[in-house]
Amino acid sequence: MEVSIWLAHSWAFLLATAVFIYVVLDGFDLGVGILYPFFPEKKDRDLMMNTVAPVWDGNETWLVLGGGGLFAAFPMAYGIIMPALYAPIIAMLLALVFRGVAFEYRWRTLRWNRYWDRAFIGGSITAAFAQGVTLGAWLQGIEVDGRAYGGGWFDWLSPFSLLTGAAVVMGYGLLGATWLLMKTEGPVHDRARYLAWRFAVATIAFIAVVSFFTPFVESSYSDRWFEMPGLILAAPVPLAVAVLTFLLFQSINRRPYHYSPFVLSLALFALCFVGLGVSVYPYIVPTEVTILDAATPFKSQIFMFVGAVILIPIILAYTGYAYWVFRGKIDPDAGYH
Repeated sequence: MEVSIWLAHSWAFLLATAVFIYVVLDGFDLGVGILYPFFPEKKDRDLMMNTVAPVWDGNETWLVLGGGGLFAAFPMAYGIIMPALYAPIIAMLLALVFRGVAFEYRWRTLRWNRYWDRAFIGGSITAAFAQGVTLGAWLQGIEVDGRAYGGGWFDWLSPFSLLTGAAVVMGYGLLGATWLLMKTEGPVHDRARYLAWRFAVATIAFIAVVSFFTPFVESSYSDRWFEMPGLILAAPVPLAVAVLTFLLFQSINRRPYHYSPFVLSLALFALCFVGLGVSVYPYIVPTEVTILDAATPFKSQIFMFVGAVILIPIILAYTGYAYWVFRGKIDPDAGYH
């Protein structure tokens, strides 16, 4: 089977980018739902939901691209990863559906409004937690038998996957709080600043704990991070995280700079992705199946890659346009300004 090294790695980079874009776009969206319990007033919740209402529908586009691209470009990896992670992935999808229904229905009823708010909160937390569990279960390794999944139904469930699940909930809460800092004024803004501090502390703490335990999950991760020459490549990542942490807390305290906390939070997520890449590359199923092992033939990948190169800029363009149109802060009475 003819496999192109550059094309297979281009597809891997494309899928990783799609997942990252999904995480940062749907992360603040889910984060707003995670923060709902801290804003009991209906008018505050209405304002929070209005900050994401114009853009939330398109965020799942990148999740579809990531899953569909994995199936198209690396079907062997798809056939191994999905059976291993069916439970958390199904939980995530159901939570996203339930949350989407709650998003629409809470506007259409007064009697049941508080129940749909609870559904929105539950769906947001469940989806975020399931995504974190999926990440942890994938990172800790998947048992492979030949070219198929060789483990059991509950192999995804472990203390490490539960830890990463909680970490993602805290991280999305930080994105949600910094998003509200950027998009709101008044009491909601002030409350979001208070919560941004708390969720930032929790997020940094979880990053430290997950980073500490990750090398012990798989010995090859330890080799990448603590032995030469990997140590030279990996050392800048924790240093950059420390610098970003300092800048993030500084920006939360500086009231005129409402955009900085959100941008720095995104940069923090990006560094976590870089650290993840340092740990697992060149595996697509960690320590079992490499990118080249799982890749489809050159002709299949190049056919799909041409389509992706055409369509992805279009998706980026209309997504960017939507965010540009609805830029700025939102006034509860007058809309965006």
